[in-house]
Amino acid sequence: MRRVKYLIAVALAVAGIGAAAQRLNPLAPPVTSQSPQPAAVAIPQPTLSAQPQLTPEDADAWLDGFMPYALAEADIAGAVVAIVRDGQIVTQRGYGFADVASRRPVDPERTLFRPGSVSKLFTWTAVMQQVEQGRIDLDADVNRYLDFEIPPYEGRPVTMRQLLTHTAGFEEQVKTLIENVPAQIPPYGVLLKRWVPRRIFAPGTTPAYSNYGTSLAGYIVERVSGEPFDDYVERHIFAPLGMANSSFRQPLPPRLGPMMATGYQRASGDVVPFELVGPAPAGSLSSTGTDMARFMIAHLNRGELGGRRILRPETARLMHSSALTMIPPLDRMRLGFFETNINGREVIAHLGDTGAFHSSLHLFLNENSGLYLSLSSGGENGAANGVRIGLFERFADRYFPGPPEREVLGVSQETTAQHAQLLAGNWIPSRRAETTFLSITQLLGQLSMGVGSNGRLATPEQFGLTGRPSDWVEVQPFVWHDRNSHQRLAAVVENGEAKRFSLSIMSAFTVFERPPFYKNSALVMPLLLTALAILLLTVLLWPTRWLVRRHHGATLPLAGRELLGYRLSRVSALLILLVLAGWATVVSLLFADLSNLAGAFDPMILTLQVLTFVVFFGGLAVFLWYLAQVWRGGRRWTAKVWSVALVFAALMVIWVGLAFHLLSFGTNY
Repeated sequence: MRRVKYLIAVALAVAGIGAAAQRLNPLAPPVTSQSPQPAAVAIPQPTLSAQPQLTPEDADAWLDGFMPYALAEADIAGAVVAIVRDGQIVTQRGYGFADVASRRPVDPERTLFRPGSVSKLFTWTAVMQQVEQGRIDLDADVNRYLDFEIPPYEGRPVTMRQLLTHTAGFEEQVKTLIENVPAQIPPYGVLLKRWVPRRIFAPGTTPAYSNYGTSLAGYIVERVSGEPFDDYVERHIFAPLGMANSSFRQPLPPRLGPMMATGYQRASGDVVPFELVGPAPAGSLSSTGTDMARFMIAHLNRGELGGRRILRPETARLMHSSALTMIPPLDRMRLGFFETNINGREVIAHLGDTGAFHSSLHLFLNENSGLYLSLSSGGENGAANGVRIGLFERFADRYFPGPPEREVLGVSQETTAQHAQLLAGNWIPSRRAETTFLSITQLLGQLSMGVGSNGRLATPEQFGLTGRPSDWVEVQPFVWHDRNSHQRLAAVVENGEAKRFSLSIMSAFTVFERPPFYKNSALVMPLLLTALAILLLTVLLWPTRWLVRRHHGATLPLAGRELLGYRLSRVSALLILLVLAGWATVVSLLFADLSNLAGAFDPMILTLQVLTFVVFFGGLAVFLWYLAQVWRGGRRWTAKVWSVALVFAALMVIWVGLAFHLLSFGTNY
C-alpha cells in the first residue's frame, strides 16, 4: 500500500475492456501541414560495449555493486532481491540487516519482508480463480456477492472488472489503514461495512487507486468460496506454489514470527513495530524473496509452477493482457497488474508500501523474466522510491535495452511552450479524500505545473519518481519524455483545454485533474492567508494596545454594547485561530504515525467539528454585529475598514470549512 501522503497524493497509480470501460477522446489532433514544423529530438539510450547476459554470475556481480552502495547512501536497513527467468530462479540475494540491533543478516530464503500493495496481486489472482470457476462474473454488479450494499453511482453499479482496474470511482479511505496493536484493529470485513467510501467518479472512467476496492474483492472471494480469505490464499495459492514462508495473517503465526525483518523509517532511526493492515487483502502479506520468486515464475508460466497450476493459461493470459487505456501512450492498468513498459518491452508490475517496507515486482512478459525487490526502510527523505525505480530501470537497461539511440518526432520550441502553458496551474490527484475533513489536504498539497525559462514544461522537484530532477522534452504533441530517466508524462487535451495528465508508472491508477475554482489553492490560499493575517493582527494588537494605553494612562473610549462588541470580536478572532490550529494539529498527527489513523483521535475530531460550527458561524455573527456598531457609531475610518476586514476573514474561513468539509460531522475518513 502506498503510504498515505496527501501532500502529493502519490502517491504513489488504456482501450476499454468490457461494457463498463469507456474510451477517452484522442490525446491530441494529428500534426497537419499547417502545424509548426517539428524538430527531431534524440533521446539518448544506454549503450554497452558488450551486451551482458542475465546469468547468475553477472546478476550477482551487478547487484553486489549496486545494492550495498544504494542502501548505505539511502540509510536503508535491509533488502531482498529475486530475479527469475525461463522458469528458474536466476538469483536471490539478501543485503544489509534483517535487524540492525542484533546485526542479523537478510536471508532471501528465510527472512520475511512486507510487500505492501504487491499483496494485491495475490488477491487479484484469487479473484481470477473464482472467475474461471464461474463463481464471479467480471461485469456483474458486485452486490450480488455481498451481504451489504455498495450504493450505485447515478444508477450504475460497481463491477469486479472496475475493482481490478481501480475504476470503481471510490474516494480515498484511510481510517484504520495501519495499526500496531492487534486488539485495536477489527476484521477487515467489519471495516468494509463500517463505512463505504463515496463514489466520486463515474464507474470505468477514472483510475483512482483504492485499498478499499481491493479489500472488497478479497471479501467477495471469501463469500463465494466459503473459505476465510487467509485460509483460501494458503490453500489455493501458497500451497500449490510451495510458498511455505508466506502469510496474510496478522500477527504472524508463531513459526514465522522470528523470521520477520524489522522495519525502520531509516536504518539509523527508530524501529517501526509490525504493521497490522486494516484492509488486509490489500496489503497484509509477509513473504520471503524465494517465495515471491516462485509466484513470479508461476505468472510468467501462465499460472503453473512445477506441474501445479493456480490459473488456467487462458485465465492468466486474460489477466495479463486486458488493458484499459486512459492516457495514451502512458502505462495502462491491466487486470490487477499495471504496466511499467520500458525499452519497448512489455512489462506488468505492482509496487507496494507500508510505513516501513517498500517493494516492487516487475514481470517482463516476452522475456519470461521477473524482478522483485523489497526494502525494510523508507530511507532518508523517502529515498526507497528512487532505489526501487532506479534498480528496475538499470536492470532493464542492462539486460533488456532498447536501441542505442532513437530519433523521435519532436515539437517546435514555440509549440512546446504553448503546450506547456496549457498545463500550467494547479492539479489534484484522482486518488483523494473528497467528502471528509481530510479533503483539506487538497488545499495544502496541490501540484503546481509551470513553464521554465527554456520554454519547456516545469514540474515540482519532488514530482520525479527516480529522485533525480526532471528535464522534460515534448516528443509528440502533449507527450513529454524525461531526459534523465525513462519517465514519460502525457496530457489529455480537449477543445484547447488540458483536462488531465499523468506520469508513467502511476498513470494506470492515478491521474491529475483541475480542481474546481473554489478549491484551487492559487485562488484560495492568498485569500485564506490574508484572512489569517487579519485575525492574527486583531488578536496581537488587542493586548498591545491595552499595554500602550496603560503606559500612557489612557482608557478605551468605548462603553456598554460597543465595548462588548469590541471585546467579543477579539475573542472570536482568537477562537477561530485556535480552531484552525486544532485542525492543523490533528491532521499532522494523523499522518505522523499511520497507526494514529485507527480512531484514537475520534473524540478530538468530533470536538473540533462542533467547535468549528459554533466558532466559525458564531464569529461571523459577532463580526457582523461589530461592523454594524462601528458604522453606526461614527468611529474612525480605520475601525470601519477593520470591521469589514473581520467580516471578510470570517467568510473566508467559512468558505474553506465548507469547501473542504471541516464544517461537517463524522469520523469516517
